[in-house]
Amino acid sequence: MKDMGLDAYRFSISWSRILPSGKLNGGLNMEGIQYYNNLLTELFDKGLVPFVTLFHWDLPQALEDEYGGFLSPNIVTDFQDYADICFREFGDRVKYWITLNEPWSYSYAGYATGNLAPGRCSPSIYINCTGGDSSTEPYLVTHHQLLAHAAAVELYRDKYQAHQKGKIGITLVAQWTVPYSESRHDQNAALRYLDFMVGWFVDPLTSGVYPRTMRFLVGQRLPNFTKEQSDMLKGSFDFLGLNYYTANYARDVGNHKHNVHPSYLSDPLVNLLTKRNGKLIGPQAASSWLFVYPRGIRDILLYVKNKYNNPLIYITENGVDEVNNGTLSLEEALVDNMRIDYYYQHLLFLNQAIEDGVNVKGYFAWSLLDNFEWSSGYTVRFGIYFIDYKDGLKRHPKRSAQWFKNFLGGKKKM
Repeated sequence: MKDMGLDAYRFSISWSRILPSGKLNGGLNMEGIQYYNNLLTELFDKGLVPFVTLFHWDLPQALEDEYGGFLSPNIVTDFQDYADICFREFGDRVKYWITLNEPWSYSYAGYATGNLAPGRCSPSIYINCTGGDSSTEPYLVTHHQLLAHAAAVELYRDKYQAHQKGKIGITLVAQWTVPYSESRHDQNAALRYLDFMVGWFVDPLTSGVYPRTMRFLVGQRLPNFTKEQSDMLKGSFDFLGLNYYTANYARDVGNHKHNVHPSYLSDPLVNLLTKRNGKLIGPQAASSWLFVYPRGIRDILLYVKNKYNNPLIYITENGVDEVNNGTLSLEEALVDNMRIDYYYQHLLFLNQAIEDGVNVKGYFAWSLLDNFEWSSGYTVRFGIYFIDYKDGLKRHPKRSAQWFKNFLGGKKKM
């Protein structure tokens, strides 16, 4: 990273590595504390600024077993206690904290579709889910994630921020939605889906309530904040992290009264599509959900700027993957021209957003290394460095790594 000219590194702390039982009374794992101290020391020795995420979906199993994890309000206190340890142990060197990574993905894939842990959903969605209710649990889990976030921020500001002089925020995934047609219904559908993905989190963080569209369409299945909770949520971030990868077309599906099987998946009354008039919204990458739509990064940034009073933003993830099928030679696998084009186009639109007044102060590519991509495992590669899984995990720079090194030659320091 130092050789490439990078000046920051984002990583996530594993809750279980710090507190194996998930709780203070289960004892600290001092070896885990030392692991992160060693990492921070190495980063500082190389002049790299750490951006540290507290929760990246790896909930301690003990808390899942005891009370259902984020399904229970008990998680708020336990998360705050865990955050307290991290602030205390590492906050003298960490100046950028991220409470949660992509809470939408955690609620959506863990409790609406069941594709990710803990694999909960309604039987009508997927019969092999471990249990669950896609009409209520995603909303409940998001509710507790937001309260856990706000509790950690309140603690940091009350106890640490004045003398540690850091910033704290949250990272949200932000796909862009393009109206399927010029009709008013489809244009409203695109905005409605943004409410259900971005507004679901940013509205409470800025105004203390969920978006009006969600309150209308979800009704009593959507939890309410108390006045105290609402006050704690409002303004509970110094910056927003945004992860942008892709976009979809949004088409209106009609009257909500016809929603006979309510779930988070059907509540927005939107069909997400990747084709219009027989043409894809953009070239498909290796992942089934990732279609390349570079102007979407500018569009989502302008949307957030205009709707939420131009907050401080860091792009905390942006990247593209190729298939890992083992058919290419090493030399061929390192020629990732499509990734270079992806980054070039997205950075071009990002620069336009900055020129349009969006308050973006940093950018992280996903990812430095090929890695284990959740349910895709090792079948796809997002890295700008190729990892040889068959030869001791040796690292080889792809063309994109050299491109970034050249690109960063004239960068400004953070």
